[in-house]
Amino acid sequence: MSGLEASAIWVSAGTALWLGVLTSISPCPLASNVAAISYIGRGLAEPRRVLAAGLLYTLGRVVTYALLGWLILRSLASIVGLSNNLQGVMNQLLGPALIIAGMFMLELIGFKGGSISILAGLEQRAGRWGMWGAVLLGGIFALSFCPVSAALFFGSLIPLAMSSGSSVLMPSIYGVGTGLPVVAFAVVIGFGARALSSVFQRVSALEPYARKVTGVVFILVGMYYTLNYVFELFD
Repeated sequence: MSGLEASAIWVSAGTALWLGVLTSISPCPLASNVAAISYIGRGLAEPRRVLAAGLLYTLGRVVTYALLGWLILRSLASIVGLSNNLQGVMNQLLGPALIIAGMFMLELIGFKGGSISILAGLEQRAGRWGMWGAVLLGGIFALSFCPVSAALFFGSLIPLAMSSGSSVLMPSIYGVGTGLPVVAFAVVIGFGARALSSVFQRVSALEPYARKVTGVVFILVGMYYTLNYVFELFD
């Protein structure tokens, strides 16, 4: 592996991690994450067990995103002739995808409706499993997409995973990113709900700025890819 290829992988991994963090602190996923950890942690007296629940919840998200990314990219690759064609046009597709995802993050475009919840009926069953139910809850909420998280995962992460040739690694790193703030909240829960409320408000206040900066960067990078690979202006 050349130094340039290694650098590209690290950049892709860092981008996937940031997309996960940004997803986790978006209003809809942030609320569900805090609710899930609070739901699991309320019956755990020891702070270290609350932290363990947060880590298990993150594991559930990582496994779910890895499987979802693998299934999506494997399905695309299984279509006759599509895999080879995608290798040639991936950079052309990535530019418009980044622009659209950036426009979603800047709220220039959007669609109505709340989160798309899958398997939501399993939440109470997961709660009865105690700390280990956090794994199931992580998977459930990973599949609960709202407009911003859907744009980040399907519009940014999947093209990134496809262009880097990693159908499992990039979605897994994305899953880790979605879990990092969750683990932090699990630690806070161990010290009391009052501190949790304060941290929640601070993170909620930070999210619009982080999302808008990322949206601008995505649009600029998308414009570069579009001008370079679609219109070939820089060749």
